[in-house]
Amino acid sequence: MTNFHSDALVFFGATGDLAYKKIFPSLQAMVKRGHLNVPVIGVAKAGWNLDQLRARAKDSLEKHGGLDPAAFEQLIRLMRYVDGHYQDSSTFTALRKELKDAQRPAHYLAIPPVLFEMVVEHLAQSNCARGGRVIVEKPFGHDLASAQELNKVLLGVFDEADIFRIDHYLGKRAVNNVLAFRFANTFVEAFWNRTYIESVEITMAEVARKHFRIYIKSGKRTAHFSGPNEPPGLPPPSASGSAPNLRTQSEFPAVLRVSLMPR
Repeated sequence: MTNFHSDALVFFGATGDLAYKKIFPSLQAMVKRGHLNVPVIGVAKAGWNLDQLRARAKDSLEKHGGLDPAAFEQLIRLMRYVDGHYQDSSTFTALRKELKDAQRPAHYLAIPPVLFEMVVEHLAQSNCARGGRVIVEKPFGHDLASAQELNKVLLGVFDEADIFRIDHYLGKRAVNNVLAFRFANTFVEAFWNRTYIESVEITMAEVARKHFRIYIKSGKRTAHFSGPNEPPGLPPPSASGSAPNLRTQSEFPAVLRVSLMPR
């Protein structure tokens, strides 16, 4: 990324689960350490106002990480809020207005992946992306083609140095174990390489959650479930298996699948 400091932080998905559990505690920690003194603009569609977002931030800190009264008071003075749909250009017009004279905003996309391209394109059209950066949460595409398409959209708006892709799964224990198995094990060194191995696939289950999300793309509703039990009000799995089998992390540890090269 380029070496200038951002003069505003915009985070999409301000009312979501990621913001509640991770972003607000991180913002307070940055304020406490003297690393955050620029406007923090939350964007979401919840029918909220700024006071409600501040209340959400306070509740988040009380439950995740601890509330520091002095740092929190500084944080809420920095906070702004834009309420609107991501597909609505007026949302980004309001964001541009809220950015005021900011020339180097950082845009953090803490939103469902199906919305990444739409939001980035609106940022460009509204002139919110000029001189800015973008931070993209995992997953970065669902296969090679979709990842390449997303990368093409991002590079059409931002320079490579101003794109930050987050995928903390690369630091998970299962991935590190594969690296140790490959490079610190002389027994498999002779055959654990690209000559004999076509691909390595790791399946990991997250810690059980009690919520579910519904993403909408091209008019189709796609439900992503996680947790030990089905969310209330949902129909039981169909005979075709269209509803996913829900497992907890203890029930479903990381699974490693290795595909050998065809002979």
